[in-house]
Amino acid sequence: MRLAQSFALENALVQADCIEATEFPDLSSRYRVYAVPKTVINGAGSIEGSLPETFFLDEILKTLPAPEPGATPGATQP
Repeated sequence: MRLAQSFALENALVQADCIEATEFPDLSSRYRVYAVPKTVINGAGSIEGSLPETFFLDEILKTLPAPEPGATPGATQP
């Protein structure tokens, strides 16, 4: 949770919300939270447990779509 929040503070394109699993059982069930922390990434992937920063970033990057050929790295689409 803290690492996701740190990423959001560093980059305006990253948003991080923290939800207390016991207070929101519907969300816990929806995202199959069995261990905490659980980081859900765009609904496309998740990370369970705490990871060092480099591994955490690698897991996030795995969930992102591949860039289109010829796209400039870091450029945003309109």
